[in-house]
Amino acid sequence: MRKPIFFISVVILIVLSGCVSQKLENNKGLIKSDIEVKQLVSDYSNGNIEDQSASINSTQLIVKNQDNSQLTYALPKDEFFVSIAPYIEQTHPCATHSLTGCRGELINKDFEVYIEDNDGNIIMDGKLTSNSHGFIDLWLPRDKEFLISISQNEKTVKSKFSTFESDDTCITTMQLV
Repeated sequence: MRKPIFFISVVILIVLSGCVSQKLENNKGLIKSDIEVKQLVSDYSNGNIEDQSASINSTQLIVKNQDNSQLTYALPKDEFFVSIAPYIEQTHPCATHSLTGCRGELINKDFEVYIEDNDGNIIMDGKLTSNSHGFIDLWLPRDKEFLISISQNEKTVKSKFSTFESDDTCITTMQLV
């Protein structure tokens, strides 16, 4: 009687371990909560992790290790990440933001940022500081259109952008004048 129970236990263990393996393989990385993924994005964006490269599209954080292995993390279902690099003289073309590679002109600078959605709801009205790469990182509601105004030292730029799945996560076209 003990041999069949032992055999059944081993078979169940093998089947269950296969399910866990499949779940990790489908996610191409560790399963993280939204809070953990947002903290990971912040750590890459602020240069706290240096031995990997990371980019972020509208649905995933993609991390590449030095050995070229790759991990992907799903972003929150109800929030969209966008990184904006206001500039005065220099910019670069960008669509998918590289958290570890993109560099903006105005590093560690304070800006007055005003954002409202198409319904007139104020999403943000206050001071933000660009990070050490010159970008302002924002987590905004998905599937909306926004009007943004960024000001610094009497220079201002206004623009529209949106947070739909096909939208860019890197905005480098906002020149302060």
